Amino acid sequence: MKALVNKFINDEDGATAIEYGLIAALIAVAIITAVRALGTELSNTFSSVESELAAS
Repeated sequence: MKALVNKFINDEDGATAIEYGLIAALIAVAIITAVRALGTELSNTFSSVESELAAS
């Protein structure tokens, strides 16, 4: 029983999984931020092109 408790205490697999999960979450936040910024810029570009075409 003591060996099983020591094995459970020394097991670091869960901590590693949590670290990888946090890294994946940070990468996802960075990607979402970049896509939102590019999406807004792209929308402005299309609006500008549309205005220019309508004026022609």
